[in-house]
Amino acid sequence: MEWANETLVTEFVFLGFSSLAGLQRLLFAVFLLVYLFMLGTNAIIVSTIVLDRALHTPMYFFLGVLSCSETCYTFVIVPKMLVDLLAQKKTISFLGCAIQMFSFLFLICSHSFLLAAMGYDRYVAICNPLRYTVLMGFGVCVGLVAAACACGFIISLVTTSMIFHLPFHSSNQLHHFFCDVSPVLKLASHHSYLSQLVIFVLGVFVLVIPLLLILVSYVLIISAILKIPSSVGRYKAFSTCASHLIVVTVHYGCASFIYLRPKSNYSSSQDTLISVSYTILTPLFNPMIYSLRNKEFKSALQRAMIHTSYSIN
Repeated sequence: MEWANETLVTEFVFLGFSSLAGLQRLLFAVFLLVYLFMLGTNAIIVSTIVLDRALHTPMYFFLGVLSCSETCYTFVIVPKMLVDLLAQKKTISFLGCAIQMFSFLFLICSHSFLLAAMGYDRYVAICNPLRYTVLMGFGVCVGLVAAACACGFIISLVTTSMIFHLPFHSSNQLHHFFCDVSPVLKLASHHSYLSQLVIFVLGVFVLVIPLLLILVSYVLIISAILKIPSSVGRYKAFSTCASHLIVVTVHYGCASFIYLRPKSNYSSSQDTLISVSYTILTPLFNPMIYSLRNKEFKSALQRAMIHTSYSIN
């Protein structure tokens, strides 16, 4: 065999922040504070949605699931990244890398399809308001979330299996801070054009199909909004969609930049920078975009705080 005398890779070394060796303690403190704030914000959102009956609607059901999803996929990456920022040896086992990649892909793919489900929810709310409670019943909402998770599971399983069945006999130095698809694939000793093509097609499927569904929903939503006679009514209808549009733009903008570029355009430093925003900053801002600027949610949060203070007293 060509690789008979070469060492099989059993672990990977992360080099994502190696060029910032002097700033790693500062980065640890900043990322830790951001992570704790994100966890606290998402915990407040989920608990408020659960406790306040006024928020027991499809839109807030999806928001609660979205908050849980973001909490989970940051948990897959950020704690390990924080440990590595303080550690001399920044390694992960071969199996650990595969598990991290599968978990991240499962959650991020499910996240994409969940955003499409939320777009459909906004379409029904604006275009079919009289049938909204029927068309978006609890069973339908759970079914949409289950379908999003099933798609994420299948895509992540196929992608991870294809990558980690490739031979890894050369370098184990991963120019990233977690086991993402492109950096790991670069280290494979041999990978066929077919495997690259399948992984690329799966990436397109994850990004393009949900995005097309969202675009179709918003074409119909805009068409319905333009038929509303009063400007106040049009503004109110569109304001219910603004948060979703912002989150979709950030999510698909970052994901497309990372996963849909030609291979020749890959830059390790650019990937690291965009991935930091994708895995840490986006989950930080999404809860604030969706909830903390929402009057209905802020009223519910105030009621929950008053109820909790009375319970304590």
